[in-house]
This record gives sequence, structure tokens and C-alpha cells, in this order.
Amino acid sequence: MKTASKAISILFHPLLFTTYLVVILSWWMPHFLLIPASALWKFTGFVLIITFVFPVINLFMLRSFGSIASVEMPERRERILPFVLITVFYAILSALFFYKVSMNVNFNKMMLIVVCLTAVATVITFFFKISVHSLAMGGAVGILLPLNNVAGGNLLWPVAGLILLTGLVMSARLYLQAHTLRETLYGTGVGFVTGLTGMTVLF
Repeated sequence: MKTASKAISILFHPLLFTTYLVVILSWWMPHFLLIPASALWKFTGFVLIITFVFPVINLFMLRSFGSIASVEMPERRERILPFVLITVFYAILSALFFYKVSMNVNFNKMMLIVVCLTAVATVITFFFKISVHSLAMGGAVGILLPLNNVAGGNLLWPVAGLILLTGLVMSARLYLQAHTLRETLYGTGVGFVTGLTGMTVLF
């Protein structure tokens, strides 16, 4: 059970959040991203590199410099610096997409919501620990839920699946004793409200 919980935590790591959103939208709502089918995998790979690979490299660098004891960051205090750096990095990326790179406007807006999610997680971490795994999952549901109406119900199954996966991820974090029940519930609630509010405002 512990091995399964660790696998779930890795597979649904918060930094993979944006890539999974792109995959879901590419499969069930391709017109939203306005990217040719032939370029979808290249675009997904690009998103994976800039939103996951680069931040993970940064985490390992921080560990090698002694800024954090572990990439899992079990203590609230050692999460602050990595969270700030990731938020700044995502914010710079989002600004570049809006003003310098000719990216799809819908993806740009979604990226802005991701920045808001990381910023909210960072601000909260200054005061108390929260489950960022749960926050990312709740954010995904908050983003996709209103899109389901636009897509004519095409996203019903992905949203339902995400809700079940959110419960699974929360259970895994609790089983590993990485978070308390309150931290996972707060994370899910904050993520959902942030994602839903961002979609309401931007779309």
C-alpha cells in the first residue's frame, strides 16, 4: 500500500498538473487549444519540459546546495523558497507567452490560472502547510468543470475521473502521513475555488 501511495504521489505530482490539462484538452476538447493535430504531441512535450522538467531540475539544484533537505520537502519552512522560485518562473513564462511568444490565447489564460494556483500555494505556505497535490487536483477540477458546459458535456467523464483521482491522491497523501486531513481538504478547496474563479474571470 505504501508503494502504491508513493507511486500515486509521483504520478500526480503538482508540477505535472499543466501537462495533464493539455493532454485532457487535446483529447476531449482539441478546438480549445487551437493547435493542429500533427503538432499536439510536440506541444505537449514542450509544456512538459517548461512546466515540469525545468522546475524539477531547480529542486535538485536546491537540494545539492543544501537549501532543502529533500525534494519531498516535508517541512513547511523549506517549501517556501522552492515555491517562490517556481511561482516566479511560471509568472515569467506566462508573461513571455502573452507578450513575446505567439502562443494560443486560451493556453495563455490557462497558464495564468496555473500561476495564480502556485502563487496562492506559496502565500499560504508562509503561514501553514497545505497539500499542494490536493490543491493541483482541485484546481484541475475547477478549470475543467466550467469547460464541460462549453464543450457540450464532452468533458463529463474526464471531470468525473478527476474527482475520483482527487480522492485517490488525497488518500495517498494521508496514508503516507505527508499531510493531515485538514491540509488535504484545504488544498482541494483552495485549488478548486482558485481554478473556478480564474475560469470565470478569464473566460
